[in-house]
Amino acid sequence: MFKNPVIHGDVADPTIIRINQTYYAAGTSSEWAPFYPLFQSSDLVNWNQIGHLFQQQPEWTLSSFWAPELFYHNNKVYVYYTARRKSDNISYIGVATADSPSGPYTDHGVIVEYGTEAIDAFILEDNGELYISWKAYGLDDRPIELLGCKLSDDGLHLDGEIFTLLKDDERRGMEGQHWLKLGDYYYIVYSVNGCCGPQSDYAVSVARSRNLKGPYEKYEGNPILHGDGKTIQSCGHGTITTTPDQRMFYLCHAYLTGDDFYMGRQPILQEIVLGDDLWLHFKEGEDAKLQHPTPFPLTAQQPVFDFLDDFSDNELKVEWSWNYPYSTPTIKTEKGRLSLNGELKPNCIGGTALCLRPAASQYSLKTAVTNWNRAWKGITMYGDDKNFITLAIQDKTLQLKMTKSGKNIELSEPISLPDAQTAIYLKMEVKGGHPEAFYYSLDGEKWNQIQESKEQQGSLVQWDRVARPGLFQQGDKAAEFEYATIRYN
Repeated sequence: MFKNPVIHGDVADPTIIRINQTYYAAGTSSEWAPFYPLFQSSDLVNWNQIGHLFQQQPEWTLSSFWAPELFYHNNKVYVYYTARRKSDNISYIGVATADSPSGPYTDHGVIVEYGTEAIDAFILEDNGELYISWKAYGLDDRPIELLGCKLSDDGLHLDGEIFTLLKDDERRGMEGQHWLKLGDYYYIVYSVNGCCGPQSDYAVSVARSRNLKGPYEKYEGNPILHGDGKTIQSCGHGTITTTPDQRMFYLCHAYLTGDDFYMGRQPILQEIVLGDDLWLHFKEGEDAKLQHPTPFPLTAQQPVFDFLDDFSDNELKVEWSWNYPYSTPTIKTEKGRLSLNGELKPNCIGGTALCLRPAASQYSLKTAVTNWNRAWKGITMYGDDKNFITLAIQDKTLQLKMTKSGKNIELSEPISLPDAQTAIYLKMEVKGGHPEAFYYSLDGEKWNQIQESKEQQGSLVQWDRVARPGLFQQGDKAAEFEYATIRYN
């Protein structure tokens, strides 16, 4: 058996492909860089992050990196992705190609520029021809539609008239579609209801047609997958991959219930089958479940491992991410030290946050600050530049502070540190996705708890993402760190 999620942490809108015996998955990075985390697996259950699709921001883009869709064609890897265009702040679909899933990718710019928003691309190959589908009219006062269009043979341009696949007549939402052909029917597996945040009720529905362009008939038993009301709150926006023996597995994201909600939208795996009624169904029923039989025999699911970066390599580990809309970071690692500095973007009131995507809702983050200057430097729980908590050092003073909706709040009294100190160790204990306690140490062994104000803390959850723990720097001088570790309880 294995237990969902199969990829831990906030990786919304997952896409999945198989190349030979290896699976690759990527997902939304939203306002974090690098862009679109990339994972690899040989068994669909154990996944390792191997990098990101883009290290550098594509030239035409501004922000909001959502819903990448991987596609393998003629020995090339394509990614069709959603981002806001810098010239007008409208979300459109771009395309990039590479010789392997790990890149590097060559960006070819915008491929779908349609209406006030075009998002959530998916590619269908049918009888040697390529077709793209996407969500349209999501910002307009009219029903949402899933639209389609033929692509050029190289997959880089629209090549035909745009047509409607499905219309959201019930006004329940419609997005995150997977389009496929099985036997005599074309099927669209799509998501309905609210995608994001505490009230999310996302679910998965299906429609079919004997003709590629429709009309598509919606299944009267929709939705075919939804939260179970106990362990999984909501689920949706995924894609299907096949095993070598042609079994089908659907990787989508889900909010779990309780404390695990604050892990964000985590990828879960479910087997999907074609029923005797020629409709697609999930093999274990319409209630999404945490536990399932492993796709392959003799597969052992690995536990969540602790994280450690001692900064001994010339590059950061791939798990790190930073707040690119608010700061351009300068990052150097050498001789077991991380130097972190940043240039703030206009109107940013925060600093530079270098963060990790936690793999559980209960953990501790530790680091050691090893230099002394007027920069504000330490650890953080970070939502965005106007919503974060920091335990940090400035000169020889340590203090716990919070910025909430842009307002700065002191959560503890300033603490004077000894002059002879070569390093100050900082620790944050997190339970239920929220900081519960902060500590400092002069030797890394004996910890002193910060006595904090109870004018705390409120949720740092944004509408489509959750707060991340990490390292923080603010000011015109660099911060230096000896290591960073997350230990899961």
